[in-house]
Amino acid sequence: MPAMVIGVDDWLLGSFEVQMYRFLAIIVAALAVSCQSQPTGTEADLSEIKTMKDPHSYSRPDIAGVSHLDLRLKVDFDSAQISGVAVWKLEKSAGANEVIFDVKGLIIDHISSNAEDEIEFALGKEDPILGQSLTIPISDRDSQVTITYRTGKDAEALQWLTKAQTLGGKYPFLFTQSEAILARTWLPCQDAPGNRFSYNAEVSVPKGMLALMSATNPQTISADGKYTFKQPNKIPSYLMALAVGHLEFQSLGERTGVYSEPELLGKSAYEFHDVEKMLTSAEELYGPYRWGRYDLLVLPPSFPFGGMENPELTFATPTIIAGDRSLTSLVAHELAHSWSGNLVTNKTWNDFWLNEGFTVYFERRIMEHIYGADYAEMLAEIGYDDVKNTVEELGATSPDTRLKLELEGRNPDDGMTDIAYEKGYFLLKYLENQFGRKDWDAFITEYFSSQSFKSTTTEGFLGYLQEFAEEQGVELQMSVVQNWIYQPGLPDELPKPNSSRFRTVESAFKQFRTGSGFNKALAKQWSAHEWLHFVRQVDSTVSLEELARMDAEFNFTQSGNNEVLAAWLEAGIKRGYSPAVEAAESFLQNVGRRKFLVPIYKAMLANASSEEKARETYRLARPRYHAVAVNTLDKLLGYQSGK
Repeated sequence: MPAMVIGVDDWLLGSFEVQMYRFLAIIVAALAVSCQSQPTGTEADLSEIKTMKDPHSYSRPDIAGVSHLDLRLKVDFDSAQISGVAVWKLEKSAGANEVIFDVKGLIIDHISSNAEDEIEFALGKEDPILGQSLTIPISDRDSQVTITYRTGKDAEALQWLTKAQTLGGKYPFLFTQSEAILARTWLPCQDAPGNRFSYNAEVSVPKGMLALMSATNPQTISADGKYTFKQPNKIPSYLMALAVGHLEFQSLGERTGVYSEPELLGKSAYEFHDVEKMLTSAEELYGPYRWGRYDLLVLPPSFPFGGMENPELTFATPTIIAGDRSLTSLVAHELAHSWSGNLVTNKTWNDFWLNEGFTVYFERRIMEHIYGADYAEMLAEIGYDDVKNTVEELGATSPDTRLKLELEGRNPDDGMTDIAYEKGYFLLKYLENQFGRKDWDAFITEYFSSQSFKSTTTEGFLGYLQEFAEEQGVELQMSVVQNWIYQPGLPDELPKPNSSRFRTVESAFKQFRTGSGFNKALAKQWSAHEWLHFVRQVDSTVSLEELARMDAEFNFTQSGNNEVLAAWLEAGIKRGYSPAVEAAESFLQNVGRRKFLVPIYKAMLANASSEEKARETYRLARPRYHAVAVNTLDKLLGYQSGK
């Protein structure tokens, strides 16, 4: 999101003097809001903003930062290891005598600079979350450092899949997941979202395989297994991405396409048919797409997220391949990240809501633009139910239900809950109501344009918002906005959605239970979201006999829609419905998406009849899961390796 430090190249309108006045006004407003609302109560000044250290990085870019990376990688599936040479161009303050990188589990073989053939480096004390600092001494003559390294056996960002774990069964597969602070496990870097750099890369992989990155990508397999990449835009380290597999490409439009294993390419292309239309709609809403192409890569099912917004190449879970294009709001979400997150980034993970709240808001505007307001209202109500449940689970007074988080000493992954996504969305929806949609759209468009390729804090956003309200003559109650951000729970001002289509579903659910008046013809026209809402009506009052009747009528246990299936399995397990428990065992061993895994395992653990099956299923499935999912599930199930 928008950085409050604005360079000369960002001043788009007016004279130098006018823009300087505007710049100072923004800074003053930001500091005023910050001093009023930060939970610590400490005063901030310009020097503190400039030198603010990310609590999840050892780096000090204010002293010695990086601007560009030239990267050479060799991917070895036999040893499950990446060998790399990273050449970092430096940006130094006067008198800087060292540059610090983040590493975790990396084997550092050699370091040199343009002034020295070899440099003695120092690795700091190892931290279980942050890894280690890599401190490299530099002189005034040094404009770059070269780090030769290898990945360790437990590199958390990397998932190595065997031939048997792929659809084709003939080639292995590798993909990375760098968010939030896992880039340091496969690349020595200044691993903080506020640090940005451009990059070029050369990647060598086994013949017959295609390599892809978060950059301009090839569309066919090379004969020699060598590929080159360019990302001219500056990105944060969490958007560094690499995938290697036996992949094919199919165009979806002038600027869009999809990669997948050949066996899934046809279904993927059908599912993502509307992506070019989504891209056009997004541009009509909030300005030009700045990344060249927008392609998708459908990964194996062990991918732990729904999607990952890597620039130019969204990584997507195969669980959204439903055969009816019903789950493509996820694609709209990842596309929206090309503006919110990739273009304008949260400065630290404490400000994660800036990435995700804006993206959910943008996603729903895209879906409304294409499919209508009633469709977007269904998505909003699903989100409201999700965030309400999250607040109930965490506790209404939990500090983790605030938008502005305090994650120092914790894994930033802990902050990636529905709070950032949905409470963030509803704050922006509240602000839309305060300004009116036309003016609010103008704010967002200017916000993305003026803050492009920069990062910001929550306080920076508030300063920008306050200035806009004053310019528009809107009497915005900043104290209310601050409560949204710095207070726990859900505010009274939250604009609750009300989907008329969901009210129809609720009536149909009651009619089905009573055995009278249920309209089968109408139900056949429902979207996946309506069926999901139908399943979510199952509560403790629904008997096993009723569950069996629903299953017989609608075949939920064999649903091809993973959103509906996961919700049904969770509901059925809670009620002790044995077909759901049995189906869950197979589901958990074949799907690695954390969003589905956590609630299903929780439901199984909460029921005495399925608790042991949950632990046994996890023991069998764990080797197939990505480290992101494993880190969460080990805690949930009290798993200890070797026991």
